[in-house]
Amino acid sequence: MIPIIVICGPTAVGKTALSIALAKRFHGEIINADSMQFYKGLDIGTAKIRPEEKEGVIHHLLDCCDVTCFYTVYQYQKEARKCIEEIRSRGHVPIFVGGTGLYIKAALYDYEFQEEKKVSCPLSDEELYTFVQTHLPDAQIHPHNRRRLERAYTQIQNKSYHHGKKEQALYDFICIGLTTDRKLLYEKINERVDTMVRQGLIEEVSQFYQKNIRSKALMTGIGYKELYRYFDGEIQLVEAIDLIKKNSRHYAKRQYTFFTHQLPVQWITTDYDDFSKTVEEASNLINKKRS
Repeated sequence: MIPIIVICGPTAVGKTALSIALAKRFHGEIINADSMQFYKGLDIGTAKIRPEEKEGVIHHLLDCCDVTCFYTVYQYQKEARKCIEEIRSRGHVPIFVGGTGLYIKAALYDYEFQEEKKVSCPLSDEELYTFVQTHLPDAQIHPHNRRRLERAYTQIQNKSYHHGKKEQALYDFICIGLTTDRKLLYEKINERVDTMVRQGLIEEVSQFYQKNIRSKALMTGIGYKELYRYFDGEIQLVEAIDLIKKNSRHYAKRQYTFFTHQLPVQWITTDYDDFSKTVEEASNLINKKRS
């Protein structure tokens, strides 16, 4: 039996292309594991797969909620596991694709979550940071990132983070991580941002800004929060675009750190010149796993 396939790695490394190739080869259906691609209308800025790129492959958990909503890891865990069962009932292989490591772990491991309720935080910035560090010492949150700290505070108060004594996988799976030379990756990220701008990223963000929508997804998502600052008159457009590139590169670093330490990743180097070699290498790992 072919195990669940997980394709992870930093942004702009070829996860989408590999997922389509493997889905066609192993009769798979794709489950989105990118925390921004759940939202309707956030297409260009999230590099969401276009309909013509799907090549007939079924995709799950894309465009599943309005941008004004807040899609939680609690919801994702339930819905992703439901997708696994439905896909397997058809005799197909579930393939998780994305760069949000916590969501992947929530779906595949015995993490326990509770539905979150909004909790008011009366603490100062310094007190809040100390509180989060005490309860979640592994949380990598900047002491001045009030929004993320309040999110962690809410999770702690609701006990919505995992609390198993030992992490245990609930499914047989193989985790394939795509990587490349760091300098080349950063070039690819910069190129991707420029392409997004040409494809209409500014117009995509503008339609939400003009409706005065300031939801969590828009105010924290890379590509959106920077352009909101531009529309607010805080920075120039060129500064906003540079910030998108910079923040995307920093996010790639955090993704590497998470996947390396939190998941049993088998890394393969993306061959941009002959991507078929990357597909073959990934396929060989999968065949070896199931033999």
